[in-house]
Amino acid sequence: MSIENDLALIKDYDKEYCLQVFAPLPVAFVKGKGCYLYDTEGTKYLDMIGGIAVNCLGYGHPKLTSAICSQAKSLIHACNYYYIPQKSELAYRLCRASFADKVFFCNSGAEANEAAIKLARSYFYYKDINKYEIITADMSFHGRTMGTVAATGQSKFSRPFEPNLPGFVHVPYNDIDAMIEAVTNKTAAIMLELIQGESGVHPADLEYVQQVKKLCVEKGILLIFDEVQTGIGRTGKMFCYQNYGVAPDIMTLAKGLGGGVPIGAMLTTNAVATGMKPGDHGSTFGGNPLACAAGNAVMETIEDDNIIDNVREVSDDLFEKLNKLRAKYNCIRSVRGKGLLIGIEFDDTITAPGMREQLFRMGFLVSSIGSSTIRLAPPLIITKAQTAQFVKALDKILKDVQGPKNVFDKIKDAFPAKKQMIQEKASKAGSAKIDKLDELGLTAETLKTEEIPDDND
Repeated sequence: MSIENDLALIKDYDKEYCLQVFAPLPVAFVKGKGCYLYDTEGTKYLDMIGGIAVNCLGYGHPKLTSAICSQAKSLIHACNYYYIPQKSELAYRLCRASFADKVFFCNSGAEANEAAIKLARSYFYYKDINKYEIITADMSFHGRTMGTVAATGQSKFSRPFEPNLPGFVHVPYNDIDAMIEAVTNKTAAIMLELIQGESGVHPADLEYVQQVKKLCVEKGILLIFDEVQTGIGRTGKMFCYQNYGVAPDIMTLAKGLGGGVPIGAMLTTNAVATGMKPGDHGSTFGGNPLACAAGNAVMETIEDDNIIDNVREVSDDLFEKLNKLRAKYNCIRSVRGKGLLIGIEFDDTITAPGMREQLFRMGFLVSSIGSSTIRLAPPLIITKAQTAQFVKALDKILKDVQGPKNVFDKIKDAFPAKKQMIQEKASKAGSAKIDKLDELGLTAETLKTEEIPDDND
């Protein structure tokens, strides 16, 4: 039985048989090519979120798919009772490209962060030093396991699961004085995202990161960088810490490392690696041949095909275009980020979910964070021409809603179920502007099928 091309049945099965922890848009994708996804009706979408920074080489990339298919034919899984060639090779590649000497492989970012937390504590345990507290930042996000929700500096992720794992202290981001004040003789590590992705794409200040490193050195504290979202070329360097000139003691990776195949990694130095002995940690699927073959293909492609050069060039062009929109429209508060991890924040006249909905109807996929920010994290192979299509669509939306408050309400309540209510509100204040929106197709179902050129068009 296959339900792949029956959206109604897919939705029914999801509601009936899947735990309802997501709120998906009314679409199911069945094929991808380059930077595009195709739904059950064959409609094409430009993916500006890349599976949340996962699909770094886009869809159907020949080197990645070839590596996966070849490995699947020979050996998918082997347990860690034995040496795994693909794991050893990927560890070598990661260490060669980074500060690290040793790598532990797992299956996700949360697992990588769990490994980092455990290593920070066990490192001091084996030195017979009673240090176990880990300082993280307010508004951070480190995962959804019991350990990583406690590390996360957003109570909305941990409140339903209280009591939380003790030993975590949260301080304001980019505030060195608060960080210094939080350090005690129990502090084992400071754990930071260099760009806070899940709270709106907020980069750390250069001086702040340098001061945190200095503090760690002076106090004998381990420095952990969570690069689950920023690693593997995302910010215009192989790893985001390279933009800051500050190396951590421990770094975590996931998302882009497998190009879509689940994999996580925790990297560290030889000195800190002494904090774990055989049997202290492990993973049944971590480092399996299939995932590591994908990781090797990703690393090789990024290096051989100058993908990071493309990230920098496209990023510079995209930031320039977005900042021109910001100068043009008062409703854009901020354009921030680094490389191809970008947040666009709007004022309170436009909601992020509403903007995401309008862009979706025009054939562009983004994510919304909170009430005011949309996030972009497209495949690293995206072109200037493709990002220009996105900017053009965003400009079109903003051009036709920039005006009276009742028009902004159109974006705030963009979901089809509310269309009649919106039109009724608009008619009371004069519907000329809203009529113009409908005339241009900004509220019509036809937006979903607006033609977007293929990669090779």
